[in-house]
Formats: sequence, C-alpha cells, structure tokens
Amino acid sequence: VEGVEVEHPRTLYIPRALRSLSALLYAISIFPRALRLRPRPDVILGSWAYPDACAAIAIARAMGVPAVVKVHGSDLDVVAKMPGPRAIMRALLPRAAAVIAVSRPLARDVAALGVPPDRIHTVDNGVDSQRFFVRDRKAARALLGLPIDGKLLVYIGHLKRSKGIRELCAAYAIARQGIPDLRLVMVGDGEERQSCDQFAACHDGRVVVAGAWPHEHVPLWLAAADALVLPSWHEGTPNVVLEALACGRRVVATRVGGTPDLITSAKLGDLCEVKNPHGLALAMIRAACTPYDPAQVAAMGSRGDWHRSAAALYRILAQVSVRRARAP
Repeated sequence: VEGVEVEHPRTLYIPRALRSLSALLYAISIFPRALRLRPRPDVILGSWAYPDACAAIAIARAMGVPAVVKVHGSDLDVVAKMPGPRAIMRALLPRAAAVIAVSRPLARDVAALGVPPDRIHTVDNGVDSQRFFVRDRKAARALLGLPIDGKLLVYIGHLKRSKGIRELCAAYAIARQGIPDLRLVMVGDGEERQSCDQFAACHDGRVVVAGAWPHEHVPLWLAAADALVLPSWHEGTPNVVLEALACGRRVVATRVGGTPDLITSAKLGDLCEVKNPHGLALAMIRAACTPYDPAQVAAMGSRGDWHRSAAALYRILAQVSVRRARAP
C-alpha cells in the first residue's frame, strides 16, 4: 500500500461469545509473529480500543516497547459499555504511552477509563483532497442518471439499525408531506437492505436504494446532493461528514460523538436528537429549502486532508519513540 509492505496475520476470534477473551486471543495469535520482527519495533500502534489496542499494549509490554492507541468511536461508545471489555480497557489503556482520539468527546471517554490527561491527544480524521472538493451539482446528477432538478438528500453508509436507517425512512415520509418532490438516495448495503427496498417501492421512484459503491464514487453522490443525512445512534468523527463538508454540502446529523465538533454553524447543517424522526424530518426540510454557497461550506467546514492528519499521528509516534530511546 503506497509502497509500504502490509501484512495481515490471522487472529483467533469467537463471534458473539467470550468477548472478555477477545483481547487475549488476539494477543496470543499475533505475539509469535511480533517476536520475529527484526529490527524490533520502535513503537506498536493499536487502532480500535478493543480487542486490537488492548492486545497491542499487552504485546508491547511483553516486548519492552511502547504502545500507542488510537480510538475511533464505537469501540468506546458501544464496546466500552460491556462489563468485561470495559474492565480490560481500564486495566490496559492507562499503560499506553499515548492515546489518540478522533474527537473531543472520545478524548473525555478515554480519560474516564483512567488514562492520564497528558497522554491523551485529539487528532481529527482527514479527507482525500484529491477526491473530495466542490463540484457542480447538476453535472454530478447527470453522471449518476438522476433528475437534474428538485431537492435531493443522500445517505451514505451501512444500512443497519444503529445508523438510524429506520428513523431516516420515517423522517423522509414526514418530510415529503411538506416537500412532495423531495428525493432520497441511500448509498450502501447491510442488514436493513430489504426493508429499505420495501420502503423505496412505496414512494414512486423518489426513494432510491443505490447499494454499495466504490469509495471513488462517493464524491459524485455527495456532489449530487443538496445535503447529506446521517441519523446515527453513535459515531466517533464520521468520515462521511468530513467528506460532505469538503464537497461543499450541508449535513443533517444526530447530535452524537464528534459530529457537533464538525457542524459548528447553521451554515454547515443541522443537528437533531437520536431516534427522533420528527426532529430529523424538520432538519431535512430545512436542509432541502435553505439556499447556501457550497464554496463557503467547504471553506468553513474544512478540517484538513489526510496529509495533515497523518503528520499529526506521525509526530506523536516519533515523540514516543524518542522518549523510549532516551529512557535508561
């Protein structure tokens, strides 16, 4: 990947059972391969708090090297609420040399697990600026075979309950009473695909379930939209929101995780409460009816590209490595 050799060792995992053993099984699976690494690593990075990062910390301590942990969202919003995994996180995460969170709310969750504040860093995700930039809406719709005129809202992500898919469908039915020509496209696939297809069949072609598309096509869907809708129950810092803002598109989303850190002005979008179809419908109507300047949205909503985010991560890894080299 980008000229870097990447290896994916197999790990032992028992689905839906013995979650408290997942980190141990992960570490046991990876440890023999880690011991064979030459030269010995300067630092081990664990991305995703449990089981990945907990296993990374255990392996790093066994090898006598520092570990850095990066947390993303559901690993703390969901997994950390399970008694077994939470106890393991509380025991191991404070032993990391540094913990990186992708939003301020996640950083607070890390502190609640006992990690010293001076080891916690917040590094926003970045976007691929070569793909995500302001494009012409009508041209994008033409390329996707969508009607040129009318209001269009787009959802991009997994079609599953925790992403608020059912609330999205209920909210659209309410919003369409106020805007009869309002269209909705759902880009993605998942466990709720069948119910989404059934919902679309009841709305005379104005709801489209587009299925999963390669990532390089996501900018076109965003460009075609008047706004992105993301009614998730929980999030870290959602990449699709960053991507939508970079494309100059307003966002309707739930007030969860790091999303409020991104939608800091009504010019960037609207926030509503989780599992509230009526509130979501009102926000969708405002998004469809409020004129805005895409270039202004892109300028206000920009959080930087991948290079900036990668540079921040690199600096933390380098600092940890230097401290280890200076240690007696």
